[in-house]
Amino acid sequence: MQIVFHIGAHCTDADRLVRSLLRNREGLAREAVSVPGPGRYRRVLSGALQKLRGAPASAETQDVLLEAVIDDDQAERVILSNESFICMPAKVLEDGQLYAKAGKSAWLRNAFPGAQIEFALAVRSIASFIPALYEALDPDMTNAAAFLDGVDPLQLRWSDYVARIQEANPGCPVTIWCDEDSPLIWPEIMREIAAVDASVPLVGALDLTRKIMEPEGHKRLRGYLRTNPPANENVRRRVVAAFLSKYALDEAVEQEINLPGWDEPLIEALNEAYDEDSETLSRMPGVKVIAP
Repeated sequence: MQIVFHIGAHCTDADRLVRSLLRNREGLAREAVSVPGPGRYRRVLSGALQKLRGAPASAETQDVLLEAVIDDDQAERVILSNESFICMPAKVLEDGQLYAKAGKSAWLRNAFPGAQIEFALAVRSIASFIPALYEALDPDMTNAAAFLDGVDPLQLRWSDYVARIQEANPGCPVTIWCDEDSPLIWPEIMREIAAVDASVPLVGALDLTRKIMEPEGHKRLRGYLRTNPPANENVRRRVVAAFLSKYALDEAVEQEINLPGWDEPLIEALNEAYDEDSETLSRMPGVKVIAP
């Protein structure tokens, strides 16, 4: 059995991936892919992880967990999603690095020692990630200095985090995509996580664009794609990009950054570092990057 752990990151798709996959639950089940609802496994798995504390589960414990998580004996691939699998949001920047508890990913693997384990996560520019994380933790934005204490944003790299996941889980594949690209590549992300090809019909290709487009523009996009079925994914992405350029909601694609000391030069430097880091991720052995 294959088990895919979708581990976030925080402030990326906000459970939209699992919701899109759940819309295809019946069709994926016919492909031996199980997408259990998060309410079925998050609390159960969290309790088991705390009890095991990284120790490999016995065959009996693994069977009990699988029985609690899925109800399809024919499933060959299971998708489990939780942006807080590694840590809660308040711990994301602990010790001045991204996800200092990356080694806890091995707890997930050891809960199912008889399965083939994969990890999947979205990343985003530190220039927008840290402000979004802070706003999620403190919507009134009242204590930024304490939040940023000990954190040098220019030193944060997603590739470091992924390397620590790989170190803790030798041989486990990791799939990555940039959150900024998600509206353009959402069908490819769903197919990659589910491990199904284009012959398997999936709904939800526009689940993300609906959140960031004017309603009238999204209606026009759906209509255009319905009457002009794209020949391939490249064509579909170009169409979506064209409609986004015309109908995207400013507040959805432009984030106001209001952190002390975060001026335009710093933001530009962070975005440049992110571009370089994305290239680093694409060259890492055992890492697959989904990109437009």
